[in-house]
Amino acid sequence: MKALRKLEKVQSMLAFILSQGLSSGLHLHSDRFLADLLLFFVQPCGMLSVEKKYSLALDFLNKVTPEVIGELRCFEFDEMDEGEVDVYSGIPSKATKNDEIELKGPEFLDMPFICLDSMQRANSTLEDFCRSYFMFHDMDANQPKSIFKFLPILSFTESYIYQLDTWNEKNLSKGSKNTASAESTSDNVNIEEKIMEISLPKIFGSDAFNPLISLLQDQGLITDRIIDELKSGIQYWALETKLCQALTKKEKILIEDVLQAIHLKSFDYRVLNLLLYQLRGQEVNELHMEFLSVSEFLVEVSDDLYDYEEDVANNTFNILRMFVAVYGSSLAPKMLIKCITDAEKSYEAVSRKLDPSLVLNNFKRCEEATKEGGLNNSMNAYGKWIIPPLILDEHAFRAQNT
Repeated sequence: MKALRKLEKVQSMLAFILSQGLSSGLHLHSDRFLADLLLFFVQPCGMLSVEKKYSLALDFLNKVTPEVIGELRCFEFDEMDEGEVDVYSGIPSKATKNDEIELKGPEFLDMPFICLDSMQRANSTLEDFCRSYFMFHDMDANQPKSIFKFLPILSFTESYIYQLDTWNEKNLSKGSKNTASAESTSDNVNIEEKIMEISLPKIFGSDAFNPLISLLQDQGLITDRIIDELKSGIQYWALETKLCQALTKKEKILIEDVLQAIHLKSFDYRVLNLLLYQLRGQEVNELHMEFLSVSEFLVEVSDDLYDYEEDVANNTFNILRMFVAVYGSSLAPKMLIKCITDAEKSYEAVSRKLDPSLVLNNFKRCEEATKEGGLNNSMNAYGKWIIPPLILDEHAFRAQNT
């Protein structure tokens, strides 16, 4: 675990170096050395500030010559055994002459990296996907063989999406705070936040999913439809940022943007579902996709009602927050219930076209998910549709819960 954390830090610093145009442009080992050096700079050392460390290092390096550094060879350093993985670069310590380990800056940026935290956070979604969607592929989610056969691709894809989503949420949360925290002024710089601050405009551009698309293409799994769904994810994050910033600034919000965002929000489930069709070599069942689209909408609304306070605290998208902003506190609950009722009618209409046993299994799964989510004694598969108490002063609420 310690080695993985070290690897994550160095990879993050490498990304920072590249984003700042500080890359040596030579090969991975050169940039890794620079990453190690910068990581050393941000390590706490008594009362020394970053500026003081920089001044000391600059003065010291002006005095040290390559000959002096060469004398360090007389000291004994532990070397890794042949074949041992270097936790900094993720490659063997001694490559064979046939190994190509040089990695130019642009190539490094195009590689899809995911953090351990993103993989851990993606687990709950993957579990829910297996239990809720496998039935539409005649697969048994209780059979390990069914899960592990396709797990690497599904897990990597969802983890990649979660990583981008996490960075976006952190950016939104940061934007809702008027003053910087004490930690942000510390000499012990948070590397991930620094990278996020610099890279977010690039990360959430139109090419945010290019590394993932390239990987899936290499596996023969990519389709135009999967690419479109990934693009809808970028569109969702853009809408989320737009709406949450407008809410913070008390600017006008359009209901069309809100409804579009809630429908786009489940894009990752659709990506995983389309990938599963590809992995199994099956044609997409459009009727199932239509049914699941309505189901996804109702699930997202149910989740938003349950997570309402948390979403306000984090300044993330929540349909109830947006309805209050659009319609006001008195009318918002009624309009949201009307929206839910219309969706339930669509759900029932599409359900009649499906195999009754499949609809029943899906209904049971929704009930399980509702109870597991903490909403007991539900009146229907998506919860009781009880509107939580509205938060009229979000700024004060966040201040109290910070």
